[in-house]
Amino acid sequence: MTMIETEITARPVPAVQGRLVGAPTTNTRRQMIARLINHAECGHLAKALNLLTQYVGASHYLLARCDRAQNGGVDFAICSDWPFDLVRRIGRVMADQHAKSNELEKCISVLQPAFAMLPDEAVLPRGVSRQYCAIPFAIGRVRLSLLMLFPQDVILSRETLREMALLTGYFASAAPEARVEPDRDCDLTERELECVFWIAEGKTSDEIAVILGISRNTINNYITSVMRKTATKTRSEAIAYSVRNNLV
Repeated sequence: MTMIETEITARPVPAVQGRLVGAPTTNTRRQMIARLINHAECGHLAKALNLLTQYVGASHYLLARCDRAQNGGVDFAICSDWPFDLVRRIGRVMADQHAKSNELEKCISVLQPAFAMLPDEAVLPRGVSRQYCAIPFAIGRVRLSLLMLFPQDVILSRETLREMALLTGYFASAAPEARVEPDRDCDLTERELECVFWIAEGKTSDEIAVILGISRNTINNYITSVMRKTATKTRSEAIAYSVRNNLV
């Protein structure tokens, strides 16, 4: 584990004294949704996230694609107003957490707000707490995480945070800026993509057959077709190709 990862890895968070931001009123929610619809029609992802951030009482947002954090750099950040240095730091943590958690843990964590602390030496905007919140969610097979910074005197409502994640997923699935759909350089069918996805998760042909409800021979035929279309010779090469081209 690198120094940066050691510094920022989530540790027990002490009780926070502050002002609890409760659930917004029905009228406030309706006004927010009306404005969100307008942003959706114009494809303004940043404006929508800024609106939702204010809605829950947070101050800064980061919408991130979890799988891209593994590649290094900061291209995992789909849309953000976090300070650049913090984006780089949190990317290393996301990559480590994505690699260490199994499929079941990832599924269980969906829409469950988690709180962790940023390192003492991290430079934060004035008045912002060192505690941050992360809410994982998914659009199809693509896993995303919504991370928020918030004022020092605010305690965020978990119910409202989950509501924000649901609205973000709805908006991001239609917003062109989100780029949550894989960029396909080859013509793989949905079944072939499903097979590649489960192979990348470490499943055997027999296990994939059970998951998809089709025969083992059919699974092997799909995999053979994938290797032919991607000009690869082994399953490992097919997985590497799929990762490089954002197919999984």
